[in-house]
Amino acid sequence: MPIFDRYLTRLFLKVLLGCFFSLAGLYIVIDMFGNLDEFRGYGETQGGMLWVICDYYSARIPWFFNHASGLLALISAMFAVTWLQRSNELTALMAAGVSTRRIVRPLILGAIVVSGIAVANRELVIPAERDKLVRNAQDWLGENARKVSAVTDNRTDILINGRNCFAKDKRIADPTFTLHRKIGDYGRNLEAKNAFHQDAVDGHPGGYLLVGVTRPKDSAKLPSASLNGEPVILSPLDTPWLKPDQCFVVSAVNFHHLAGGSQWREYASTSELIAGLQNPSLDFGLRTRVMMHARFVQPMLDMCLFLLGLPLVLTKQNRNVFVAIGMCVGVVIGYFLLVMICQAMGSSGFVFSPAQAAWCPLVILAPTAAMVSFPIWE
Repeated sequence: MPIFDRYLTRLFLKVLLGCFFSLAGLYIVIDMFGNLDEFRGYGETQGGMLWVICDYYSARIPWFFNHASGLLALISAMFAVTWLQRSNELTALMAAGVSTRRIVRPLILGAIVVSGIAVANRELVIPAERDKLVRNAQDWLGENARKVSAVTDNRTDILINGRNCFAKDKRIADPTFTLHRKIGDYGRNLEAKNAFHQDAVDGHPGGYLLVGVTRPKDSAKLPSASLNGEPVILSPLDTPWLKPDQCFVVSAVNFHHLAGGSQWREYASTSELIAGLQNPSLDFGLRTRVMMHARFVQPMLDMCLFLLGLPLVLTKQNRNVFVAIGMCVGVVIGYFLLVMICQAMGSSGFVFSPAQAAWCPLVILAPTAAMVSFPIWE
């Protein structure tokens, strides 16, 4: 790598890391002091307060980077160019016949690398930390009662609901399974004291184990019921591993769909979103479809934001770093407003379909970025 490329890349990385650690540190300090009492309480049983804080924010730092990566790349490039201008290095390079395109090449490559890291973070790191992200400081151990987000299993037409849910043991307190179609002789509702989600294993389907069944009262005497040849409700009458006060409802609706709601979908990988949309038991709705398409568009939108902001510094020859910050803020506000408006219209079904809502910002911003950055390529 040529000397100038190494010099500019180091400058870009210094600003990038400095901005990221400064902003992330500010976020951690503000959030930590608001939850200090909770961390102190957890620390008494979880190996110390410092360990709890590290464990808690280890999941939130990747989340923070996911939201700030495009902005950080733009800020770093603008600061790097502004620094070259203030030290007259940019003037010297251009006087030596070095084109603007050649000067900014390391910055563009750096922005592409940052966008790629953001994709890997979004698809690999955040889904692995999802269980931590859906829990806040007030319920870090998953022991507190949380509201159940009722979900209908579209394959069986069973509405799964309950009074509260507890993440620690995947339990629903006072569950109510409403049967919208006739399944065996189980009537309209299945009710119990508790329901525990169990994953599918060999010879054991995935679903919910109802313990302390209260309705129907004679459930232990009823045979297991099927729908279209597939088992739906398993009864202790003909299922040896069930106790007399239990029954099992087969369902592809996982516990995190009930406890996490839209948060789970936000932290899911693209492959998990696609699998969820293909799951016959689930209906994620328009918002999730917009989110899935947006995952494919986001790297290109990040580069559009970069190419919209960088020429503002190069063409106007601003030597004031605060002017560069102001221009960056204006570009970013316009960018995010456009993306949010388009996605909101797609999520509501107004004007745009989900695919159109996700791709519309790119259709608008890509030609705009090409026009604004045209002087760079001359």
